[in-house]
Amino acid sequence: MTTATTPNTTQRYTRLNSPVGRWLLTADKRGLTQLHRESSPRVVVPDEGAIEDVAFFRDAVEQLLAYFAGELKQFNLKLNPQGTPFQQSVWSGLQRIPFGETISYGELARRIDNPKSCRAVGRANGANPIPIIIPCHRVIGSTGALVGFTAGLDAKAWLLNHESGLFAP
Repeated sequence: MTTATTPNTTQRYTRLNSPVGRWLLTADKRGLTQLHRESSPRVVVPDEGAIEDVAFFRDAVEQLLAYFAGELKQFNLKLNPQGTPFQQSVWSGLQRIPFGETISYGELARRIDNPKSCRAVGRANGANPIPIIIPCHRVIGSTGALVGFTAGLDAKAWLLNHESGLFAP
């Protein structure tokens, strides 16, 4: 999967090593467009002509590193995820789940005022192009089981343990 570019939009990218793998970040002038673990089957390949630009991502990388170090609970970045209006509503709902808390797909559907859309919420959650920052890992199955995370359930477990304070770096 790649990000579309327009004549006035140059895609930029960088990479980040973290406790849960190596990540590829992409952005355009409007904000961060994607964040994917490089070992993920959905890893993003930068567009032809994309520019590797470490300086452009300085703020995003600093905030992600602070998050992984346990020093940041709320991201403050310009985001530009591409999706349908329904996906955007789900991703907005994800950003309102507090650090260290989890909810079910059904609860997320209720919170976005679409209580019968549990499966569609699950699909939109899985299509989230900016995990961690848009915290889709905070959504779990109704039984409390860890289900679905594009970066892998090992990463999801690490992130949830990290946020709940059970993980000591």
